[in-house]
Amino acid sequence: MTDKTTLDVYSKRVDEYVSVPVTGTQAEALAGFLEKLPPQSHILDLGCGPGLHAAEMMEAGHRVSAIDATPEFVSAAKALGVDARMGRFDDVIEQAAYDAVWASFSLLHVPRTEFPHHVAAVHRALRPGGVLFLGMKLGQGEERDALGRFYSYYSEEELRERLAQAGFTAIEAVRGTGKGLAGTDDPYILMTAYA
Repeated sequence: MTDKTTLDVYSKRVDEYVSVPVTGTQAEALAGFLEKLPPQSHILDLGCGPGLHAAEMMEAGHRVSAIDATPEFVSAAKALGVDARMGRFDDVIEQAAYDAVWASFSLLHVPRTEFPHHVAAVHRALRPGGVLFLGMKLGQGEERDALGRFYSYYSEEELRERLAQAGFTAIEAVRGTGKGLAGTDDPYILMTAYA
């Protein structure tokens, strides 16, 4: 992600972001994701935020590499013991390096024209049979929220098509609604797919 306004919002609201409650659907999604992985899997947390999910993955016995473009989030993740580094989506250049990629509400900040490129890079970074978790907000087009953050919105059908075009199969999806940092209840989708 390279949108300066979005990064500035996250930089200024780290403490507030950490306090946003995780919905039951999201907690179940993380548990379900971890159940699909072999023991001691290597996971890339793509857009790790303050590292809360990465820390849970580590507690479950997995090795986690985490990247985020917000320096304050990287610092918060490191404080939890997460192997986090500054990075953007374009920094995912590995080939068959990970057993799983966790992209929880991170790729929604990518312009729609760039989304296929990043999904393809994630597919290449996964080992054959590797698992992708993708959390996105549902909707249409691109816009900024009340805080100024840039979002790209998709329908479930569009996301399924983009994932399939990148080579993902066996795509599962769960929908929900949740209140995010901006305070609005937004529809979202949690998808699991296989490389």
